[in-house]
Amino acid sequence: MHQNSQFLGHPGGLLTLSFTEMWERMSYYGMRALLVLFMTASLQEDGMDLTVAMAGAIYGLYTGAVYFFGLPGGWIADRLIGGQRAIWYGGIVIMCGHIALAIPNDLTFFIGLILVALGTGLLKPNIGALVGSMYNDADTRRDAGYTIYYMGINIGALIGYFVCGTLADKVGWHWGFGAAAIGMAIGLIQFRLTQWKLDGVGAEPTKALSEKNKKLSWMVIFGFLVVLTLTVAMVFSGAIRIDPVGLATYVVAVITSVFLLYFAGVYFLGELNLAEKKRLGALFLVCIASACFWAGFEQAGSSLNLFAQDYTNRFVGSFELPPAWFQSANSFFIIILSPFFAYLWIMLGKRMMDPSYGAKCAIGLIIMASGFVVMYFAAQYAASGLKVAPYWLVSTYFLHTVGELCLSPVALSAVSRLSPARFSGQMMGVFVLTYAIGNVIAGLLAGHFDPEKVEEMPNLYLQITLFSVAIGIVLFLLNIKTRHWEKATEE
Repeated sequence: MHQNSQFLGHPGGLLTLSFTEMWERMSYYGMRALLVLFMTASLQEDGMDLTVAMAGAIYGLYTGAVYFFGLPGGWIADRLIGGQRAIWYGGIVIMCGHIALAIPNDLTFFIGLILVALGTGLLKPNIGALVGSMYNDADTRRDAGYTIYYMGINIGALIGYFVCGTLADKVGWHWGFGAAAIGMAIGLIQFRLTQWKLDGVGAEPTKALSEKNKKLSWMVIFGFLVVLTLTVAMVFSGAIRIDPVGLATYVVAVITSVFLLYFAGVYFLGELNLAEKKRLGALFLVCIASACFWAGFEQAGSSLNLFAQDYTNRFVGSFELPPAWFQSANSFFIIILSPFFAYLWIMLGKRMMDPSYGAKCAIGLIIMASGFVVMYFAAQYAASGLKVAPYWLVSTYFLHTVGELCLSPVALSAVSRLSPARFSGQMMGVFVLTYAIGNVIAGLLAGHFDPEKVEEMPNLYLQITLFSVAIGIVLFLLNIKTRHWEKATEE
């Protein structure tokens, strides 16, 4: 490692990756904050005039696809092109997607969504993997390195919400989408100029295929892209009709089946010993908690976003806050609370009171659900014809962030520690499917949020609360049995 390429005592490549990820997240979250608002806006407001159910389903399919494509994206980097090229080409595809979104046309809108999902699938898993690859197994700086990287993600999200949200609200939707393209372009330029700091990490595939298998793989990838292109062409020519709500329901069933089958395959056919099976059983509960958590948490971009637009008093003096600004509360709270939570787990560990992975995830799910209790009361005020104060949404985002900090980093740590060593990479891929499942379900749930029927809103939030709390309590009770499984070792 070059001594002149150090960054705060870390490998210099950490700065390259953190800045690239910061600008990629700026483009992703900035655009995501506008999606449902743009799709449900009337034609007079230059929107698409879709129903909330359709917009929610499309939003869920898009955010679910972003995580689902991370599986093939990781494989392509590992076997075909290496992590650095995956980040570079993924970023270019994302930028092209945002440029397509910036063009005021229905066809380019959907092409843009597909390109952003494909590009993010290539970039996102590999940039995170490269951060870890810069440290050897004994390097104690790894966790601190990921903390700096996580800060980059949240600073990027904050920039995205403010820049894209303000432009969309004050100038026009497509200016907001265009700003996301510029953000990704800055990230790409920065990556190319400072790529030398990576010192060859991720320059080549970790386990390259034979020439014959390489050719076969490229043919499969090319075939998939051809089928995707033809499908889009047929949908827009009217040859195929797609119902987004029906498709989202079908996709949830397919992804859940893939998740269960893969998990069962590793459990029953992976030739595991008893200790590995017990640890995998404990991990299964963490995965259930994760899927349920994201189904609630991801209301941020859909139903909570619409609530901010339609039922929240957004005026501060004579200035009206853009609805997307409210989502920045999550990133803001993460930046403030992350050090506190890192310290909390260390302190509990020193006092021999460190809760198990399952318990932390169950608590995180219940805390997230309590945010919807706040929304239940806010929705009752809205149903009586009042616009509610901003602090209701901010309180909800605060509770959601506390839940996220209890569950999200803990679940990732659980996957790396509880997975059988020879399946660790595959199990991380399987775990990412819980994000995809949660995101698509979130879109379907948001579809029940009808701004025209405000009286039904409190009930929707109450149902999400009761479901999440019930799952959290069941997982917590099961954890009494499975907490010993987490520490299982082969006698």
